[in-house]
Amino acid sequence: MSSILVLTAVEVETRGLARHLGLVAVPASPWPHYRGGLLEIACVGPRASRLAERASWRPPSLVVSAGACGALAPDLAVGALVVPEAVVAAGTARLSTASLSVLAASGTLLTVGDVVHTPGDKARLWIETGAVAVDTESSLILAWARAQGVPGAVVRGVSDSATSGVPRDLAALVEPGGRVSRGGALRAVLARPAALADAIALGRGTGLALRSVAAALARLARAGR
Repeated sequence: MSSILVLTAVEVETRGLARHLGLVAVPASPWPHYRGGLLEIACVGPRASRLAERASWRPPSLVVSAGACGALAPDLAVGALVVPEAVVAAGTARLSTASLSVLAASGTLLTVGDVVHTPGDKARLWIETGAVAVDTESSLILAWARAQGVPGAVVRGVSDSATSGVPRDLAALVEPGGRVSRGGALRAVLARPAALADAIALGRGTGLALRSVAAALARLARAGR
């Protein structure tokens, strides 16, 4: 394997994975972009909105959609690793993921157009689709990889369990390019004081998720040498 292109949605995910994996920033890159060994990581924004402009480098051997996801299955704990065998999205075909020798795949991941905000919505999606977890990018990233003629996989970590969600005001803090608005965060806390506790819990969950994903990516990179 010559290279693994890892694509994330939010800058926090990109920087966190790069830090765990010991990658270095690509000089003069206008967005979070890191390299090291076989791995190359870049942020392509929520719903992969910046994918076309930020993933135009040397053709990789494998594309991986990585970062945090929300649990739909009640037995998935925060920090659990999710490596689905397929990804589904409304109005699109079921996309199978590439087989990874060192990471066993199971279950289905659901990609939706917006962050799931409530446990009730998560329960409904779990019943309707049977997917174990949900994100907003993986089907788009896999479809892009397929169009490039490159195998695609998903390696995600659970940041919020099935009994919690991402409040609307916190989800709205992520800008189209993937950066979290600090000014928006302050306004959210002033408008809803409980947002601070929600943000701390989500940050803790995201940290656990990224550690799991980084460990999995490290195994994948070692196996590909």
